[in-house]
Amino acid sequence: MATDTVEKIKAKLSILEVVQPYVKLAKAGRYWRGLTPFGKEKTPSFYVNPERGSYYCFSTSQGGDHFTFIEKMEGVDFKGALKILAEKAGVEIEYRAGGPRDTGKLDRLRDAAREAENFFAGGLEEGSDAYLYATSRGLTPDTIRAWNLGLAPDAWRGLLEALGTLGYSPKELATAGLVKEADEKPGTWYDRFRNRLMFPIRDSAGRTVAFTGRALDPNDQAKYLNSPETELFKKSELLFGMDRARDAIRSRGFAILVEGQFDLLLLHQAGFQNTIALSGTALSDAHLSLIKRYADNLMLCLDADRAGLASSARSAHAALAAGMRVKAVRLPVGKDPADIVAEEDGAKTFAQLVKDSQSVAEFFLSVLSSEEKDELKLLRQVEETVLPLVSATKSPLERQRLVDIIARALSTTPEAVRSALPKAGPDARPQAPRAPGDVRKSALESASKATSVVKGKRDLVLAAIASYPDSGLAERLISEYSRIIGAPPPLGDQLIGEVDERLLFEAGLAFGETPDTGAGDDLLRMFERAVLTEGLHMATVELRRAEVVGGEEAISEAANACKEFSTRLAAMH
Repeated sequence: MATDTVEKIKAKLSILEVVQPYVKLAKAGRYWRGLTPFGKEKTPSFYVNPERGSYYCFSTSQGGDHFTFIEKMEGVDFKGALKILAEKAGVEIEYRAGGPRDTGKLDRLRDAAREAENFFAGGLEEGSDAYLYATSRGLTPDTIRAWNLGLAPDAWRGLLEALGTLGYSPKELATAGLVKEADEKPGTWYDRFRNRLMFPIRDSAGRTVAFTGRALDPNDQAKYLNSPETELFKKSELLFGMDRARDAIRSRGFAILVEGQFDLLLLHQAGFQNTIALSGTALSDAHLSLIKRYADNLMLCLDADRAGLASSARSAHAALAAGMRVKAVRLPVGKDPADIVAEEDGAKTFAQLVKDSQSVAEFFLSVLSSEEKDELKLLRQVEETVLPLVSATKSPLERQRLVDIIARALSTTPEAVRSALPKAGPDARPQAPRAPGDVRKSALESASKATSVVKGKRDLVLAAIASYPDSGLAERLISEYSRIIGAPPPLGDQLIGEVDERLLFEAGLAFGETPDTGAGDDLLRMFERAVLTEGLHMATVELRRAEVVGGEEAISEAANACKEFSTRLAAMH
């Protein structure tokens, strides 16, 4: 299909014409509103924006365009939705001679991944050994269907031949990470996944880009096998389950991080929908940036064995260094989250473990103290593992609290612990004060994204700018944002990347059909107060640091920033 065929369909059909046969809609300001078609509800939460050609359902946290709506309502894939809408619009689908639809390379790879998912899902039959294995681990039939689990058959070329009939070449399938070329026989191809329970891995937009396969043969040396990195799948950028967890993370204020697919599915099944999982790699800066779009709090729930603890320590240090608040759930030795929630009253047990979670530094101090009875070895382990976490903690008050706790646990003084902090590694050394003139700017820029509360207001300002681009409201928001932060907001493509569909609809509901400048002023006041409050906190921290390691110029700069923030806050009351 030529890349403009989709646009031709959208030009012929409005989103209202697509949705109204399924949903009774009524005008609601700049939007149209109705009862969600994806579930049962009494109060309408389903909105359609004709201007953008999009919809969003607040009750089920899903949205999209013409095509995603038809996919959901008719139970078809993109090609099925394309056929339905093309017929409705009277648009002819353009095909490449002798091959499947002519899309860009990335679209071809996504199509191949989606077809592979359909192939695997179609092979997982109720009552089969693979299905019984999934249910024996605690998964319900509803969960198996909802996450579209599948079966890679115990055959060398099952997927290769099935997708070959759809026009995909072995090289394309290899590029998508689905097949491999035999080393000893160039030109001979075979399936990458065989005799495995298959878990589709989706990007943040919900598009399948890779797979994890769990071996069904107990003698298979590779218990779990992940897709290789491809142009669609970057392990260091993608978190399993984020497409379904992001709204729960935003509403609950924290993310639960686990390691395995079964852990994640069983926790979601038990009601912990704010759970996400790594996909065979360490927690990266890109992962942390993705999580921080929705919350600043991270709950680590990794295995309690030595490997799991080492992974937790690395992940915790990276998250703390990124400015997040990090806690850890202490699991019973020998059990993972899947084991716990699969037990009777497992959801209550796990909820209590979450409630009893500790800051990650306290967690490691507790674990090491309980396992190591040799005082000298314990001291060394605390210096190697716990102190870097204390040093990476951004809040000076929290850092002092942890120093006191460690001092009591080791029967030493807070001064001794504090003096040992620089020995914990390069990241633990006190940072040099910022250059004159940077304190105020840096504090403002950091404050605008520092907490979920401040970031939520910032994102709503950006969503309003994107929703009313040519209005006086957008002009005022841009001007005031620049004044508050000391730098202009992201605009153009960068702005689009900062704002998701839900926020755009929230902004439209908040500001109305004709932009409400009064509501805009209220939002700006709340945003400015939150930014200045956080900025004052950051400048105060900088002042204390400058008093320890800086000179008179650095102290004066930080003090002036504190005074400016205090004065601006006082003027707002």
